[in-house]
Amino acid sequence: MMCAMTHTPRRMFELLEPICLVTFFADECNEELAALGHRTYWDGYFASRAAPLGRVPAEVVHAAFYSFADGEVARHIPSAWEKIPPEASLAARERGSAASLRRILGEELAGSPGLVRAADLSTKAATSAPTEGRMMFAGMRTLPVPSDPVARLWHAATMLREHRCDGHIAALVASRVRGTEAHVLDAIAQGIHPPESFGRIHHLPKARLAAVVDGLRERGLVDPDGRFTDAGRATKQRVEALTDELAAPPYDALSPAELDELVTALEPLTATVVAAGSE
Repeated sequence: MMCAMTHTPRRMFELLEPICLVTFFADECNEELAALGHRTYWDGYFASRAAPLGRVPAEVVHAAFYSFADGEVARHIPSAWEKIPPEASLAARERGSAASLRRILGEELAGSPGLVRAADLSTKAATSAPTEGRMMFAGMRTLPVPSDPVARLWHAATMLREHRCDGHIAALVASRVRGTEAHVLDAIAQGIHPPESFGRIHHLPKARLAAVVDGLRERGLVDPDGRFTDAGRATKQRVEALTDELAAPPYDALSPAELDELVTALEPLTATVVAAGSE
């Protein structure tokens, strides 16, 4: 039987996240976006991920994505949409992600009954959760569900990822942890030292990073050596626990037997994707 229901959101995150990450780490999606005319990886990233929101200003995308430093979104939005419609970037993201997932899984797994069942059950979960307070998830819910099983699995996993991300942002806001601060806390939790060297923030100006870490020290969350204090560790644990709690509603639509079936169907798929490097 599956792990206890209280652990369901965390287990589903472990199983679905690698499927989503092919969008960012496999070649096909980036190639599709580059073929449209996006000049850089980040042009394609912002243009395609933000597309479900419509042609909103950079300030709205910055708020919805939360974790990017001030000014980063504005370097790409709306300029990335000026010659390439958001709808085209969105379609390229789906094509490339499905193609990479199909390649990684291979013909046998990609065409298996288990994948079809995983796609169906994850779609049932993803289309059953309420959208209130979930900006990115609500945007994804407006999109048509693909008929192809591989694309449908990727689409459902991405919907559930955005649902979880929206909840994670709510947990961070409730804990008064801002976007760049969240990356610093993530780095410390992963054992990255100094945390300023974390790949998601290391490119920021040193003075800006120093100010972020100094602010966490002043709040008693980070010690002088750049590691967690007890309060910092407790804050990080509280954010993760609340994120899991807020990620639960989609899975309420599945019976215990369906949840077990979904886990069983996903395990060989996720193991194959992780082995290929999408972790």
